[in-house]
Amino acid sequence: MSGSLNILSATADPALLDLPWHLPLDAWPNQNIAALPKGISRHLVRFAHLSGRVVAIKETTSEMAKGEYDMLRRLQGLDLPCVEPLAVITNRTDEDGAPLKSVLVTRHLKFSLPYRALYSQTLRPDTATRLVDALAVLLVRVHMVGLFWGDVSLSNTLFRRDAGAFAAYLVDAETGQLYPGGLSNGQRENDLEIARVNIAGELMDLEAGGRVADELDPIRISNGIVAAYRSLWKELTGSESFASSERWRITERVERLNHLGFDIEELGIKTDESGTTVRIQPKVVDAGHHQRRLLRLTGLDAEENQARRLLNDLDSYTASYGNPDADEEMVAHEWLVRVFEPVVRAIPRELKGKLEPAEVFHQLLDHRWFMAQHQGRDIPLAEAVTSYVQDVLRHRRDEVTVIDPPTGSITMPISVAGGADDESDWRLKV
Repeated sequence: MSGSLNILSATADPALLDLPWHLPLDAWPNQNIAALPKGISRHLVRFAHLSGRVVAIKETTSEMAKGEYDMLRRLQGLDLPCVEPLAVITNRTDEDGAPLKSVLVTRHLKFSLPYRALYSQTLRPDTATRLVDALAVLLVRVHMVGLFWGDVSLSNTLFRRDAGAFAAYLVDAETGQLYPGGLSNGQRENDLEIARVNIAGELMDLEAGGRVADELDPIRISNGIVAAYRSLWKELTGSESFASSERWRITERVERLNHLGFDIEELGIKTDESGTTVRIQPKVVDAGHHQRRLLRLTGLDAEENQARRLLNDLDSYTASYGNPDADEEMVAHEWLVRVFEPVVRAIPRELKGKLEPAEVFHQLLDHRWFMAQHQGRDIPLAEAVTSYVQDVLRHRRDEVTVIDPPTGSITMPISVAGGADDESDWRLKV
């Protein structure tokens, strides 16, 4: 390690000094490298081991590394889904004193998937559509905090499974610019057009390599982000007028936004001079409505759709077995101890890298529902867990290390039998 090395780090980790910064990134020894799938990048990116975790290291210029490091820290402060910056390494030199490129170090997002790792042989249209929909949600959130991304693409995004859908995370912010006063319509449309063109190009590239299903139309899929983005943006920011006698529509609008996973911090309500017409417009909305409720009730941190699914199961448990007068947090703790945690503990140690716990629980609920439909009877939770582990989970590849699993998943409602006065184990009846 050269004595002139400079490290700017968000965390005090002395292990950063032990990495072979005197070598070009493509010459690092295998003992430092973590074998994880990565997307396409204009810069050299490699994964490395650091203090028992995995980090992504990108070679770039000093200015770009520092700029992206600062931008990612600012985006984290705005609670935007993005990778976590750890350090910038500058003034690198090899053993002969020749200069080497600076690097940006970010924490690897556990269970995250580059889009090219989300299919086994060919990319199916439904998977591509879910990816684009997730990217549209991310782009809306990016624009709501006033960030012009400048290079929106599937390659610059990481995806995590989210109860049959995907959650998107921004992974490349080197072209981003924050505007405290918000973006103009022209800036938003520019970003949206960049996204449409980049997605079409990425899918056409896969098509040329025979990596997409015959029925997948890259143009139709890429145009889908425009429709999805505009629909969500209108729902989140658009104004709505109605007769003053229809005040219930205020509650309906709030509930509709909550269902989409957003909370309203401020709602503008105006009436006309006659008092016969009411106009409402959400002023500020935050994503993660169900995430926050689940975290508040149980302490579990999950993706939005996963949180919604777990809350549905919690609400079913509460309706069937909870005391109507019991405190909500107490019932949630009981569900956590009696239902969720036993499922997580039932996963063998060697299989815990397959999926994150919230996704396992979601897939287990689906698996139990299909078992019940096939066998025509109620399936006890313990029986469903055993079947799921042996017949499904054991045959998946670890998403922590190698990503190549199927992506389809269907969310179904789960019926809960029994009554509030039933003293038997709830898990044996669902």
